[in-house]
Amino acid sequence: MLRASERRVRAVARTLRTPRTASWVAEETETTTKTAQKYLDQLVEDNVLQKTDRGSQTLYCVDQLMSSYREVATLQREHDREELADAIESMRARITEWEAEYDVESPSELLASVADVDTPDEAERRREIAGEWDHLADRLAIMKTALKEYDWATDRDEVPV
Repeated sequence: MLRASERRVRAVARTLRTPRTASWVAEETETTTKTAQKYLDQLVEDNVLQKTDRGSQTLYCVDQLMSSYREVATLQREHDREELADAIESMRARITEWEAEYDVESPSELLASVADVDTPDEAERRREIAGEWDHLADRLAIMKTALKEYDWATDRDEVPV
């Protein structure tokens, strides 16, 4: 059974997209630095976090490669091949619509176009779409991997009888 401090540290650790110190995590989770470091190091051993030294500081952040592997596996377990293909097609269509509507080729180009609009509402709309486009581009890569490796993964995921 996990202690309350361990649960809090693990919950915060799984959200670390920016490298943070054990003392930062301790402050966020109302634990001691020693306790936070203990649980963070366990998560490093479990390949959930990465640990790097920057100067005199030890920093922790989510292991993006392992996180991506887990996400691909989850997609493969929760969706069949057709659902993955449909989702990819939908994402591509949405991006194609934005490219045509704004005559741009990337989210950064769309964001740069904010300087050319006259109304705050349109500027905000373009910012939101650029953010969503960035997100879809990231998701698209994960979804494509899940579909491409579907047979390989599902063959290995079966429980032998």
